[in-house]
Amino acid sequence: MDFSGIMEWGASVIRQNLGQEMDALPSDQLVSALQNLFGAQGGSLNLASLVSTMQEGGLGDIVNSWLGTGANTVISPDILTKIIDSGKIREFASQTGISEESARTAIANALPEIIDKASPAGNLLEHVAVNFGNLGGLTDIVGKFF
Repeated sequence: MDFSGIMEWGASVIRQNLGQEMDALPSDQLVSALQNLFGAQGGSLNLASLVSTMQEGGLGDIVNSWLGTGANTVISPDILTKIIDSGKIREFASQTGISEESARTAIANALPEIIDKASPAGNLLEHVAVNFGNLGGLTDIVGKFF
């Protein structure tokens, strides 16, 4: 799955979980809000930084379930605020026209699915390199792991 597909998948998860609250929002606006949230620039997806933050913050078991091939462990909106800046969450809420509480819930529900889709066979780095081909982005991602 490519970058656009991953963001569209995340948007569909959010739509399923929030239902009517998202009916009036155009899909491309929701996808754009997700891209902004996860630091997508120039076609590169910066999920590796988020994964690294989680692992360093004692959430390795949770994120490893998303990277692995088994069931994805859920994450609470409260934990989400420890790994994603509240300003980013507030901006996502503003861009989508939902409350910050709904935004935290939406992101917490979508994040495991997004990481899972971005890491076929449990390898986020390989997937980013093959599908996004952004050398600058790849260099930044590799730097996060070493």
